[in-house]
Amino acid sequence: MAQRILVVDDDKSIVKVLAGYLEKSGFHVIPAHDGEAAIHALRRERPDLILLDLMMPNRDGWEVTQIVRADKSLAATPIIMITARIEDTDKIVGLELGADDYIPKPFNPREVVARVKALLRRVKLDKSPDAAPHVLIHGGLKLDLDQHALTVDSRPVELTRTEFNLLEAFLSNPGFTLTRDDLLEKSMGYAYEGLGRALDTHIRNLRRKIEPDPDNPTYIQTVYGVGYRLKGE
Repeated sequence: MAQRILVVDDDKSIVKVLAGYLEKSGFHVIPAHDGEAAIHALRRERPDLILLDLMMPNRDGWEVTQIVRADKSLAATPIIMITARIEDTDKIVGLELGADDYIPKPFNPREVVARVKALLRRVKLDKSPDAAPHVLIHGGLKLDLDQHALTVDSRPVELTRTEFNLLEAFLSNPGFTLTRDDLLEKSMGYAYEGLGRALDTHIRNLRRKIEPDPDNPTYIQTVYGVGYRLKGE
């Protein structure tokens, strides 16, 4: 069965173009042209991924993202935000709300399809039953790869998919410096110039959730000019 992509944009021509490219790649496209319609489609169709415009009538992309992440039955749905607004603050807000990725307008439809495929591959790997069951422990961090759950000093902490993948990469390589490209490949499935700020945002969000003092991190250390590393025990 074809994977279903919900494409949400108030510009019908954009939805039509994206639908054409996605359908040629074997996806089934569910169109929506405002936030309210997107919410109804989400609950009715249960798509495999959402391509979501930010600036829309009847609930904008930020509000739709909040609703999705707050609904346990929808919360795991991958979200790629598409935005004509290029301010870093807009991108940061979207990622902080739980978007998995963002693509600025104007965009190359082929790149959008590539990003959709990469994110869906990552989701499939996360759910793979063939993965060896194990738990990664470092200091007060305990990451259960089977249950996709984190506890910090025995306290449950919710992570986005990207945050989980980042933390898994760090916990699997304690004391080793991971380059920015390494981390992008491990967490998002691809790396290219321009995603650096997105990575920094995910790292900042992760630090807020696991560090006693995010401004003076105990676990995730910055290696200037290279990347990040998990402090060895």
